[in-house]
Amino acid sequence: QPWRSPGEPQAPFSLSAPRWPVECEVIQERIEHIEWVPPKPEPFSPPMGPEQALYTLGEEQGTVVFHSSPVLQGSCFTRARVGGAPRPLSSPAAPLECPQDTTLLFESRFESGNLQKAIKVGPYEYVLMLRPDLYTAKYTQWFYFRVQNTRQEPLYRFTIANMAKPKSLYGQGLQPLLYSQRDAQSRGIGWRRVGTDVCYYRGSMGEPPMFRLSWTVRFPHDGDTCFFAACYPYTYSDLQRYLRALAADPVRSQYCVVQALCHSLAGNTVYLLTITSPGSTAGKRVVVASARVHPGESGSSWAMRGFLDFLLSTHADARLLRRLFIFKVVPMLNPDGVVVGNSRCSLAGQDPNRAYGMALPGSFPSVWHLRAMVQRLLAEQEVLLYCDFHGHSRKNNIFMYGCDASGDRTGTRLRQRMFPLMLSKNAPDKFSFSSCKFQVQKSKEGTGRVSMWHLGVSHSYTLEVAFSGSTLGGKSSHFSVEDLGSLGRLLCDTLLDFCDPAPAKLQQCLLEADALLQQQMGREPGSGGSWSDVSPSELESSTSGSDSSVSDG
Repeated sequence: QPWRSPGEPQAPFSLSAPRWPVECEVIQERIEHIEWVPPKPEPFSPPMGPEQALYTLGEEQGTVVFHSSPVLQGSCFTRARVGGAPRPLSSPAAPLECPQDTTLLFESRFESGNLQKAIKVGPYEYVLMLRPDLYTAKYTQWFYFRVQNTRQEPLYRFTIANMAKPKSLYGQGLQPLLYSQRDAQSRGIGWRRVGTDVCYYRGSMGEPPMFRLSWTVRFPHDGDTCFFAACYPYTYSDLQRYLRALAADPVRSQYCVVQALCHSLAGNTVYLLTITSPGSTAGKRVVVASARVHPGESGSSWAMRGFLDFLLSTHADARLLRRLFIFKVVPMLNPDGVVVGNSRCSLAGQDPNRAYGMALPGSFPSVWHLRAMVQRLLAEQEVLLYCDFHGHSRKNNIFMYGCDASGDRTGTRLRQRMFPLMLSKNAPDKFSFSSCKFQVQKSKEGTGRVSMWHLGVSHSYTLEVAFSGSTLGGKSSHFSVEDLGSLGRLLCDTLLDFCDPAPAKLQQCLLEADALLQQQMGREPGSGGSWSDVSPSELESSTSGSDSSVSDG
């Protein structure tokens, strides 16, 4: 490639097929799902405690009916190619013995799939093992796999036996997702929440301990092809289809330029979208947004798509935003992880959202180039806000993490809380301001949020979208893809409120934030006083923070 400045995007961009590590087998079938919104909200299931978990036989008492595990050439990534392994495909699923054989046929060798093993321990009961993130021995949370040869009558039971985290929203009513190909084709029904007796509990007593997720389900049809997933899948190919439609649109392509920020370790393009109205950019402030640094947090891609849909629309507010700002958007920071079905890591075998402080462009190209781009932008103009879209597996609702430092002036510390507080007013049934945290923990110094803040982006946030749904406004139901997409529009609304030249909204929120902090500190409302000498840990109770804290070790 010709030499270029760090963080300077390449052009033009390409939409070539996904590149896989050469150890990965990939089936030729094209996996696509229709989009569908259930006619009414899908409620949480009644949570079951660990003591209610039904007894499951161990894998040693069963029969392995599916086993697909890449034969890794050493402990690190070496090379990739379109289509993955060059050799002929193996047959990881046990063949059916006769037409009456009711054994399910499993498959996961497709984009974002990650089932490693299925053991049949009863006529309609299976123990499942997820594949850890490639080139690691841990990070098992995301799941996405296919089953065929279903029967409508029996009650099936599935148990994923190697979940990594000790706590999960599955213990609070979250249900897995099911997609029936027959229902999609004949009735237009897509992903839906299913599962009774959903239970999350400790399994093995060894170190590190493993946790189990089990659920029971009836399939809608005999002989169907179905999929299970932890959250609505959004693959690298899904993003490419979106960008292809965008590039072909004569209107939207006038104010959106798609370029390559860089290429991943496998050679997949990390796309950068620049969105602003045509003409001079002099005096415009910059807003930077990114998503999918953690590949298993697919809900963040649906929120990002909603953000882009609104920003690229003909709505009057969208036109105003394009006139006021330059938007730099990286919708998928970790395409390799998304392609292979990782939960957290890139092909470097580490969490890229702890690598922003490392000068390692060869190991973590996307985060290195994103940071370099923001650094270059800051030298030329104001970067008003950075927002990194994530998913959360242990807390309900939508919330944010910000950056607060003791010693900052009172006004600065209150302003850190303005954007999340305004968003909570625009999305009272989804966004929880009380769940927001602003303490910068030492373990988070390498994250995008903290790194951008240290560079000089005064308003730098992590947006956390629960894998489950909302418990606000009398709700207790799962998010649909429509709910996740609406968050993007609400972020745009909030950005306009945040930058409103009329001071009324901002002043009201500053007063409210001050009152909330007074309340947290046990002071009388309206008593005044400075916040500059109060540490962030005193302003909020200690928290485990982001979704990584338990599993990062």
